[in-house]
Amino acid sequence: MKRFKKVYIEITNICNLSCNFCPKTSRELKFMGESSFEHIIKNIKPYTDHVYFHLMGEPFLNSNLEQFLRISDENKLKVNITTNGTLINNVSEILLKSSALRQVNVSLHSFEANEEKITFEEYIENVLNFVNDATANTNIICSLRLWNLDTRYKASNDLNIDIFKLLENKFNLEEDLKKILIEKNSYKLKKNLYLSMGEKFKWPSLKAEEIGERAFCYGLRDQIGILVDGTVVPCCLDSEGSITLGNIFEEPLEGILNSKRAEEIYNGFSNRKAVEELCRKCGFINRIR
Repeated sequence: MKRFKKVYIEITNICNLSCNFCPKTSRELKFMGESSFEHIIKNIKPYTDHVYFHLMGEPFLNSNLEQFLRISDENKLKVNITTNGTLINNVSEILLKSSALRQVNVSLHSFEANEEKITFEEYIENVLNFVNDATANTNIICSLRLWNLDTRYKASNDLNIDIFKLLENKFNLEEDLKKILIEKNSYKLKKNLYLSMGEKFKWPSLKAEEIGERAFCYGLRDQIGILVDGTVVPCCLDSEGSITLGNIFEEPLEGILNSKRAEEIYNGFSNRKAVEELCRKCGFINRIR
């Protein structure tokens, strides 16, 4: 039986922001219900120890968050969540008391990439209050992300310097975070709290130009994704379900993973070849090949 380091579960594809780096889904907008989530957990439990509430959408919008964490805990699965952080005050109590929650990733670059009228000071204060509470009183790992460095794609990153200075003051750092993160992409601010930086990448799209056939990816090797409607995809970047392997509500996961299409993708990457059109148009694949 295949084992994955993580299985991504899209508990909603609805978001409260409209980031300029994020593709807008054309799929039906939905929230996952408790029975659907439990069905998924029962099916993926033999295949992984870690689930990620992440693909498209903002997970903190789903009112079933507390139940999802409880179900994960009952099935001995650790949960990792990626969020834009704007709603963290609404769910902080739920997160802090959850024994299933392993890690919270906050995409700080979401703030500047929006036109929403959100006060930066209030946003960052809420995020820092949560991560301080989480790292001081629980074993939750927190990662603050600034994945907005310029590459050939211009990123929204004018506020990075302000964020660095704020963090330096907040955590009494003598180091220059900007200089540190030029040399390496991650820095430990304190126990269980990290700041990570990365380049902006272009999400894969069937409408994009092909980058090339020679490639390697951890899709179907270390991870799979399950969209809100149950569609199983090879990785967390298939935002439209372009590479549909099957539906977990309609057939067993074992059959989906052993399908002809899944095997061709897996074997293709074993030979450093992207057999799917979407994979040949993936901006992230350049980071790992």
